[in-house]
Amino acid sequence: MSNTHSTSQSQPSRNDRKQTHDEQAHGETDHRRPTPMQVLRSAREQLSELTGLVPEAVTSFEQTADGWSLEVEVVEIDRVPDTMSVMASYQVDVNPDGELEGYRRVRRYERGRVDSRRSGGG
Repeated sequence: MSNTHSTSQSQPSRNDRKQTHDEQAHGETDHRRPTPMQVLRSAREQLSELTGLVPEAVTSFEQTADGWSLEVEVVEIDRVPDTMSVMASYQVDVNPDGELEGYRRVRRYERGRVDSRRSGGG
């Protein structure tokens, strides 16, 4: 029995493999950075998927040396009346490609409470 069969259709040629390797080595792929709005939407979706919580608002969004940093407000415990719901702020760090790198809860509070550290009053 001969073990000869056409592989030209099922495997890339040597030149195709070399070109792909060269593109990866020199960063010449068609990969474009996401826009700030794409980063924001993606970060909200990723946080929701990881925590099971639904983001209500993004209260802070800034570009950093390592990508992006966001503060996202979520409802942690839904209560009636709504003003008694327990809210939380999460700091979310995203790389330049829009992939979530990490998150942490930075505070919890009742929805109806004014946050004195941000109100500027005293």
